[in-house]
Amino acid sequence: MTVTAPAGFDAAGVAVGLKSTGKPDVALVVNRGPLKVGAAVFTSNRAKANPIIWSQQAIKDGVVEAIVLNSGGANCFTGSFGFQTAHQTAEKAATILGVSPGDVLVCSTGLIGTGDEVFRAKVLQGVEASAAALSPEGGQDAAHAIMTTDSVAKTSVVAGEGWTIGAMAKGAGMLAPGLATMLVVITTDAVLDSATADAHLRAATRVSFDRLDSDGCMSTNDQVTLMASGASGVAPDAVVFRSALIDVCDDLARQLQGDAEGASHDITIRVEHALTEDDAVEVGRSIARNNLFKAAIFGNDPNWGRVLAAIGTTQAEFDPYDVDVWMNGVRVCTAGGADRPREDVDLTPRATDLLVDLRVGDASATIRTNDLTHDYVHENSAYSS
Repeated sequence: MTVTAPAGFDAAGVAVGLKSTGKPDVALVVNRGPLKVGAAVFTSNRAKANPIIWSQQAIKDGVVEAIVLNSGGANCFTGSFGFQTAHQTAEKAATILGVSPGDVLVCSTGLIGTGDEVFRAKVLQGVEASAAALSPEGGQDAAHAIMTTDSVAKTSVVAGEGWTIGAMAKGAGMLAPGLATMLVVITTDAVLDSATADAHLRAATRVSFDRLDSDGCMSTNDQVTLMASGASGVAPDAVVFRSALIDVCDDLARQLQGDAEGASHDITIRVEHALTEDDAVEVGRSIARNNLFKAAIFGNDPNWGRVLAAIGTTQAEFDPYDVDVWMNGVRVCTAGGADRPREDVDLTPRATDLLVDLRVGDASATIRTNDLTHDYVHENSAYSS
């Protein structure tokens, strides 16, 4: 049931013609519980879509009654008209639900520049239709309604002692960090206050979504939202709840990685023995964004030289001539020189593991990425059609 697995939530997903395929394209998630706690993190891209601008204002009081999401159009770079569309979307939902417009968040995903009068009319129609279809069993419909180039819906549920976390996500391209990535809605029936919810969400996104770097392209519409209903009546231990939230976010990040546009390899980059965690992240990200490395993995070539060339561009503390590199469990480079023969490495499985040992400290980090394929280029060259 995804976002409706926790008590106190209804959801729906409907089709109103925003997508040319006729598939569901507007989702609504509503908090019916005694608490209306909300927290969100947003793209750090300076080019922000109108729903992001609206939601950043709405979330300031830490109260969220509902969230409206649409696929089939980003409502980004659509001017003041587009911001009014986001505002009217929140107002429409608020009127139907009997809540304040300032307690309704709005999310959009799709082609940048899409958001004309026809788009607005269909989104508002979708709000009405989804409100009429709200149900405690509507989580899967909502998860399907936010898909764009996704091939599968992405959901996750973790049950605690008397409380539950449920979530849905969309994203298959433009997956790069900036506090958060893609569109994600997380719900819980745990008892939380807004400050605690915000702290937990930022801690979880930092080590999950923020370390998924599929193609180095940061979206204009990225938003991750946490809603707490308090319907369980249980206030969980902070450490236990945060761990569960990290598990949910990490699970969704893996699903997003596995559905990345055109990818044939899911690459897990583990950087160990860095001087600081920031150094480990910087080194891992330099590899994840290196097209030569990603192309080599697509060709099943364990080209460790491209790894060293990539990490040499960082400001991290290490000696490039004292680094070890493993690929799928085989050490192909030691102390900055060749080790085992390349023929010993099997890169044909989709799951690809890269380990880089900097040999200077005790910090570590993991970054997820994908290879660079013909299919990725083709899909993104044909996307607007």
